[in-house]
Amino acid sequence: GHGQDYVQTLEAIIRTMPDGLLIVDSQGTIVGVNPALCAITGYEEEDLVNHPCSVLEGDTCMLPEGGSFTKHCPLFAGGPVERKRCTIRRRNGRRVYILKNATTINDPEGKPVLGVETLVDITDLVRQEREVARLKKLTEPPGFHGLVGDSPLMRDVYDMTAAAAQSEAPVILFGASGTGKELAARAIHDLSPRADKPYLTVNCAALNPGLLESELFGHVRGAFTGAHSSRIGRFEAARGGTLLLDEVGDLPPEVQVKLLRVIEAGTIERVGDHRPIDVDVRVISATHRDLDELIAAGRFRQDLYYRLNVIPIRLPPLWERTEDIPLLANHLLEVMNRRGKKRITGLDPAVLEVFRGHPWPGNVRQLINVLEYAYVAARDQILTRRDLPPEFDAPAKRMVLPLEMDEDRRIAAALEMTDGNKTAAAELLGISRVTLWKKLKKQAQT
Repeated sequence: GHGQDYVQTLEAIIRTMPDGLLIVDSQGTIVGVNPALCAITGYEEEDLVNHPCSVLEGDTCMLPEGGSFTKHCPLFAGGPVERKRCTIRRRNGRRVYILKNATTINDPEGKPVLGVETLVDITDLVRQEREVARLKKLTEPPGFHGLVGDSPLMRDVYDMTAAAAQSEAPVILFGASGTGKELAARAIHDLSPRADKPYLTVNCAALNPGLLESELFGHVRGAFTGAHSSRIGRFEAARGGTLLLDEVGDLPPEVQVKLLRVIEAGTIERVGDHRPIDVDVRVISATHRDLDELIAAGRFRQDLYYRLNVIPIRLPPLWERTEDIPLLANHLLEVMNRRGKKRITGLDPAVLEVFRGHPWPGNVRQLINVLEYAYVAARDQILTRRDLPPEFDAPAKRMVLPLEMDEDRRIAAALEMTDGNKTAAAELLGISRVTLWKKLKKQAQT
């Protein structure tokens, strides 16, 4: 009758299905297998049926010696298994990666009597994944979350960044423009427990005090002229996540006071409102300014500085890590090759020589600009000196400042070229930072 046909059809399906089928009783004895399972494991049916399932040495189900099967088998003790990756040992001793689905068949009392597992051989897939991961590793430059470099200075930065991510304390990133402060801030967020929450930045130098306050803390309707509707600030929008205060050295004094209160209390008040709003935000600040100087000049609050500067991380300027330049340059060219129409395969050694001696006041960002210029100008597959922008023309260009210029003007020019970075300016002038410091002090007194 129909029942008999159904059983035969079911048997035919089990025989021909591509997934391996394994049926075990509650003692862990194999009671049935299909041809696909034999193919995956290399065993004949009679080698498996009536034998304990431990012959397959599944790495996720090794039972304690003499342990009770119903208590320790992941399936009988823990219920259905879905798409679990594990390995079993084939008859020839090789391990096979499998994707396993398993469930139990229960008696009327709800006690599991049989375990039914389907196994798919995914060894090739795992091999491909590993190969892809290996290739990805090869093409990714030595670095960390977009920061590129292998120098001891950068390795310290990576270690500090990873450690800072695990803490809740405020981090402050010091470094000239173009050194990658934004990348470091983003890495701290991405590696932290807050990674799935918002990450926002606000540039403290870009707005006037009133706008900056409303940008950070929000405002209520009518708080000031033009405030037609209420507005949520960045602190509220970043709830649970991370807020980067970029160029924190440029915060106006009245906003500094408010920020200090927010960090101390963990609450904000919208402009024009006195109701405190709880905000749980991890604060990261970044600056290219020398905050100690600003404090000495009375332009930055010392108490706020202590609050922000719990974990300081300094991003080194490019001239301090010239050993990273070949790595950076090759990585950046690779990125340009992927985007552009040309394929530039490398740099002439003479170009690297010039690069190593260049002061790089604009740091990595400047290196990117120089390479983008050279990429467009390149006539061959190798970048040569003639492809570089005009600033690299004269060999003596490293001392870009004419010697006949009087000293005060040379110092001013050097500071302008290095974006106010005294360390880089001193390097450009060929004097030590301390000497430059003293000269500037003397200038200030005269």
